[in-house]
Amino acid sequence: MPIELKMPALSPTMEEGTLAKWLVKEGDTVKSGDIMAEIETDKATMEFEAVDEGTIAKIVVPEGTDGVKVGAVIALIAGEGEDASAAASAPAPSPSPAKAGEGQAGKAGQGEGSAAPSPSPSQSAGADRAPPSPAKAGEGLEGRVKASPLARRMAEAKGIDLGALQGSGPGGRIVKADIEGAQPGAAPKVAAAPAAAPAPAPAPAAPAAPFETEIPHEAVKLSNMRKTIARRLTEAKSTIPHIYLTVDIRLDALLKLRGELNGALAARNVKLSVNDLLIKALAVALKQVPECNVSFTPDQLIKYSRADISVAVSIPGGLITPIVTNADGKGVAAISSEMHELASRAKDGKLQPHEYQGGTASLSNMGMFGIKQFEAVINPPQGMIMAIGAGEKRPYVVDDALQIATVMSATGSFDHRAIDGADGARLMKVFKELVEAPLGMVA
Repeated sequence: MPIELKMPALSPTMEEGTLAKWLVKEGDTVKSGDIMAEIETDKATMEFEAVDEGTIAKIVVPEGTDGVKVGAVIALIAGEGEDASAAASAPAPSPSPAKAGEGQAGKAGQGEGSAAPSPSPSQSAGADRAPPSPAKAGEGLEGRVKASPLARRMAEAKGIDLGALQGSGPGGRIVKADIEGAQPGAAPKVAAAPAAAPAPAPAPAAPAAPFETEIPHEAVKLSNMRKTIARRLTEAKSTIPHIYLTVDIRLDALLKLRGELNGALAARNVKLSVNDLLIKALAVALKQVPECNVSFTPDQLIKYSRADISVAVSIPGGLITPIVTNADGKGVAAISSEMHELASRAKDGKLQPHEYQGGTASLSNMGMFGIKQFEAVINPPQGMIMAIGAGEKRPYVVDDALQIATVMSATGSFDHRAIDGADGARLMKVFKELVEAPLGMVA
């Protein structure tokens, strides 16, 4: 029997991915550890290694295929002593497990409900029930209409006469897809429905019409990353009550310290950025105000004992947030070196899931683009994100005298379910103090 290569789960939340590129072809011999393919998850393109030895007998899923479910068979390998051509001619499993049940509807005890994606409660219930007993009218007779148990229950609910349908399943069997595409008709007489029962379900809605415009344009297919960003931002803005708190912060002392540290670190080829120091400041502030270093769940408040800072990095096609773990306990030189390495691998799509999934709070800096101030969207399940604006020369009161100083605006977005406004204000105050007197955070 050929060995089945299945779509791996490359992150804890991965449900499907894109088979971006095959690095082997049919007939190639592989051994454990060989890189076979590149798989695009929602945040990165990762390499898929072989764990078995043998010959690639058949590539089931061609490269460039989107939406390949985790666990779907993507290739077949002929083992030692096995004829690769015979293995290639064996029937290949469907590359999409979600549809696997459709072709098996004729087997005893199987209905479409267990294999169909996201069934409705009524469909799930129908799929879990045993087939109707032979004692019911019409069953066991040679002229009986052939239909799956789920199709019968759906037809009854929608008022569809099974005898008027042409089945598309094996041997003309009526399956779920036939019911979904049928219009309600005269229903067989059944017991009266409860008073609160809704009217028969309407026919399935037609697919959304494609976008049309007379303006010259290019239609670009959404990447897995863009789909994930859209889903998570929609979730965050629709379910998390954001509260925004803004402070103006004088940067002159931080810039002076950065220059001195870079002079001392030049021999080690380390060059600190302002962002490196702000990562450290946010981490230390979270340790001093632990009420903001939290995550909200429906029945618990998760309080973190260390500050892991997710840092927004723009990459081709989207945004990713590599994590500086234990940032409160690391020196700024270590943070700078780690952040440089993480950002470089992020732009190459080479981060591992644990390097961008998690974190206790986030920092997003758009000051390098000249953005004065903005409000960032919380990255769930975190409880806050700090948005950093550009440092610019402004009139500023220093020691009761109006002077020109380098000032930036920082805005904290807080999950108001988990963090009270007063606690958020305390965090912003501590963050401001650390940036304006930076020796306190590097000591």
